This record gives sequence, structure tokens and C-alpha cells, in this order.
Amino acid sequence: MSSPQQNTSMAIVPRFFSSPQMFSLVPRDKFLSSAYDPAVQDAWATCGAESHWVPYFVLAMLPFLVRFVQSVRRYRDSKLPSHLINAGKYGMGMVYYFCYYIWRRDGETDGGASFILWCLSAVIYALYGCAWDFAMDWSICKPRAQYPFLRRELVYTSQIPLYYVAAVTNFLIRFLWVFYIPSWPYFNIRSFISGLLEMLRRVVWNFYRLENEHLGNMDQYRITREVPLPYSFDNPQHEDDDDEEDKV
Repeated sequence: MSSPQQNTSMAIVPRFFSSPQMFSLVPRDKFLSSAYDPAVQDAWATCGAESHWVPYFVLAMLPFLVRFVQSVRRYRDSKLPSHLINAGKYGMGMVYYFCYYIWRRDGETDGGASFILWCLSAVIYALYGCAWDFAMDWSICKPRAQYPFLRRELVYTSQIPLYYVAAVTNFLIRFLWVFYIPSWPYFNIRSFISGLLEMLRRVVWNFYRLENEHLGNMDQYRITREVPLPYSFDNPQHEDDDDEEDKV
């Protein structure tokens, strides 16, 4: 049997750890689904057709919609504004993918309006997501830290440069949407490279997200058996010595 503290810790990890993995698969859903079409010769011609874009958009929205509802519900229960900010991130993700599919469907007939809207939403979503990664998921960029732009407590103390490499690569790969702007004939290769980079970013993200969760559990005494009491014990030996002095 496990203690309540252990149950709480075990319940937190799957909630924050499993859902983000689905977001890294969203840009690949369309490409992977096309691979099972026996008539596919040109991946974009098949998957990007107007009659096919709605199912892929709905499939891409599911992870964002689930996390959006969870964040709103957590705000309702806790009244913490950070949950609303988190919900805004997932809402912006839905807007981004909506604009992306609109651009792919109507980009050649609307005079570039959908392209501009998609680029604007992509920049906002990339900055939003990256800021949340740094400030909340990794808890870096803290003031008065021993290492600039990191946090005071670190687990991988022997690999300090990797923190900076992870932060820079996370920022750059967040802007991977730029990779879809050029009109390349090799759609399969472009999708493979972008998918590989996004999976790499997610693997690195997992390491530092788990580190931050571990440190948070330690700060809240979720993974310790000794919880400090709100009062201190007096030393009985010291009290006996005082009583003897008073008698003398």
C-alpha cells in the first residue's frame, strides 16, 4: 500500500507528462495518415485536398481541446490565474492550427490574407509556448541564480552547458513553422525533417520538465517521509538543568 503523498505524486506525473507528448504528434498526423492510403502518390495532393482537411483539423484539435478544458476546470477549482494562462496557450494552439489549415485550403485564392493570418498566429503561439516552457515547465530565467538565466536549484549540475543548449534549441524549433513556407516539391522529406526535430525537442523537454517536477515535489514535501512540524521540541535535558539551578 502507498501513502497519500505517494498517491498524490503518482497522480501528478501522468497528467503533465502524457498530454504534451500528443502535441508533438499533431503536425505528423496528416502525413502519417496519408501513408496508409494505397492511392497516395503525392502526399500533399492527397492529404491537402479540400475534402480531407476537416478530419485532420479535428484530429489535431483533440489534444489541445482536452488540455484547454482541463486547465479551465483547474482554474475553477483553484482560482489560480496560472491555469487560465495555460488555457490561453492551448487556445492559441487551436487558433494556430485553424489558420494553418485555412491557409493550405484557400491560400491560392484569397490574395494572401490567410497566409498573413497564419504567420501572425504562428509567431504568437511560438512565443507563448516558449515563454511557458521557460517560466513554468522548466522554471528557468530566475533572478539571482548561480548560473545566469537558469534556476537556483539544479539536478544536472555536471551538465550546465546543456541547459543553455536545450533552451536555445527549444526556442528555435518552436519556430519550425517557417519550414513550411517555401513551396518545396519534396513534401515527404520536409515533413520527415520537421517531425524529427519536433520529437527531439520533446525528448529534451521531458528531461527538464521532470527535473522541475522533482524539485517541486521536494519543495512541497511530496517525496519525503519527514515533514517539519510548525513548532520545535524543547530539549528535556536543558529543562532539567534549569530546574536544578533554580533549586540551588
